[in-house]
Amino acid sequence: MNDRNDSPLIAGVELGGTKCVCVLASGPGDIREEVRLPTTTPAETLGAIRAVLDRWAAGPGFEAIGIASFGPLQLDERDARYGQIVATTKPGWDGADLTSLGAGFGVPVAIDTDVNGAALAEGRWGAAQGLASYAYITVGTGIGVGSIVSGRAVRGMGHSEAGHLRVGRLPGDDWPGVCTFHGDCVEGLASGPAVQARAGRPGDTLGADDPVWAMVVHALGGLMHNLVLTTCPERILIGGGVATGQPWLFPRLRRALLDSLAVYGATQALADDIDAYVQPPALGDRAGPLGAIALGRDALAR
Repeated sequence: MNDRNDSPLIAGVELGGTKCVCVLASGPGDIREEVRLPTTTPAETLGAIRAVLDRWAAGPGFEAIGIASFGPLQLDERDARYGQIVATTKPGWDGADLTSLGAGFGVPVAIDTDVNGAALAEGRWGAAQGLASYAYITVGTGIGVGSIVSGRAVRGMGHSEAGHLRVGRLPGDDWPGVCTFHGDCVEGLASGPAVQARAGRPGDTLGADDPVWAMVVHALGGLMHNLVLTTCPERILIGGGVATGQPWLFPRLRRALLDSLAVYGATQALADDIDAYVQPPALGDRAGPLGAIALGRDALAR
């Protein structure tokens, strides 16, 4: 993961629901500075990020800006709300304008979801190198999915929000879920807040045999089932605090996917290499900040 000394410097901003990470880098082997800031109000948070970017612009400078943010985001450049956070579950952030971060620098600016950025970083430097189509699932405060098809993030009417897909429920499970928009979508059933709401305490305090995990595995297995049969990923990476904090979940998730697919069609080949097919991201918790760098590099290339 070494980067040449002459690689362009990118200003990357990973804007998360609780914290944001600003990185000045050309890639994972050349990180010049990293600044972590709390995510509070839009005015305070965006102002603090802009102050970091202004300082970097004054020296040593950068050639592009990549912004990887929680969402949902309006990413249609024809829309007057382009670059804004829209219909979000985070109080106070609906309508926050991320384009203000890149205004006036005279360099290319790319804005995308945090999970799409992380997915692109894994494709450039991590566990999805050499693959044209793959998926990155993050399971934490929310559940996001970066679906890369033929080298590009899925885009159409909007960006992918597969974490809000509805999936089949375990027999007898009628728990309503915690998603404020959809109740028992995958995020409502298997995110960190969902685990805590079901169990009455955080997931990192639960044992591997706690019955809550059966619900989580079932929901995530259903999500992967749907991804396999729609975007046809060559690999699925699962990161985020809930998944990385419980590594024993991976064997159960792999088995849930195989059981759900029932060796249908081309999916029968997955059983031969399921450990490689469903795996953690190689970049770990660096995938998010490096995702912003990947977005900036792509913007510069265009």
